[in-house]
Amino acid sequence: MSVHDTQNPESRESALTAAVEAVREGRLIVLPTDTVYGIGADAFSPESVEALLEAKGRGRDTPPPVLIGDHAVLLALAVDLPPYVEDLADAFWPGALTLILQAQPSLTWDLGETRGTVALRMPDDEVALDLLRRTGPLAVSSANRHGKPAALTVLDAATQLGDAVEVYLDGGTARLGTSSTIIDTTVTPAEIVREGSLSREQIIEAVGDIFAAPHSEESGEESGEGSAAATDEPGAGDVAPGADGSADVTEETAGEGPDDAPAPALDLPSEPELAELSESAEPVPAEPATDPAAGEEKPAG
Repeated sequence: MSVHDTQNPESRESALTAAVEAVREGRLIVLPTDTVYGIGADAFSPESVEALLEAKGRGRDTPPPVLIGDHAVLLALAVDLPPYVEDLADAFWPGALTLILQAQPSLTWDLGETRGTVALRMPDDEVALDLLRRTGPLAVSSANRHGKPAALTVLDAATQLGDAVEVYLDGGTARLGTSSTIIDTTVTPAEIVREGSLSREQIIEAVGDIFAAPHSEESGEESGEGSAAATDEPGAGDVAPGADGSADVTEETAGEGPDDAPAPALDLPSEPELAELSESAEPVPAEPATDPAAGEEKPAG
């Protein structure tokens, strides 16, 4: 285990070199982000991702989010993007926004039980971006043990993760100290599964109301415009727990945290347990009994 100072220009290059070498060797690193500190691993190494989850005390049901260093990588890792996704990326990346997307099916990676999705974020941190451009996409979750507060300093991270991490990059205190906002774009309309540093209002102001159900005159006649059914968007406005639970306001809480998080897919530093947020619950089979309460479970993500 070694700690490297990235705040000093004279030592930054050697610090980044050490982190890149550790990632290529399948080891874990801790890196600063704009939200909280994250624990990272090569996203394309199943063994490294497994080690990351083990270090955090989590299982495959809570896959980590993926951090990228360039907008262009979005198009290489995700498919079937809704029209507004690139507008969101243009408006808020780099920044505290995590997007849950349909993963490119041809990718040879194993982040856990993602159900075909991936949570992506481009952090607004100079050191993190420099590192990501050298390593490529990293699976990154908040640098803390499951259920514990997200790390805002390298000391916080080292205290919790210890020798499980090969290289710690010290970038000072995390600038925002709060999780990223996570949007699930794999559902229609889009849903905020966790509201973090970015508010619903800021998002709507930038790209329009992507959380409103598509207008349909026929459906309006059936359900009644202005009714609760027509105006209440499932999950809209709900704040999802942090990567390690909402108690982790910092888990890129999550967000992802760096971003813990795919709703249906990952977990970014202090980014929430996206897996939990995005999983769609199985519908409850209808029973012949005339129980008015019978129905389907509400999707988790």
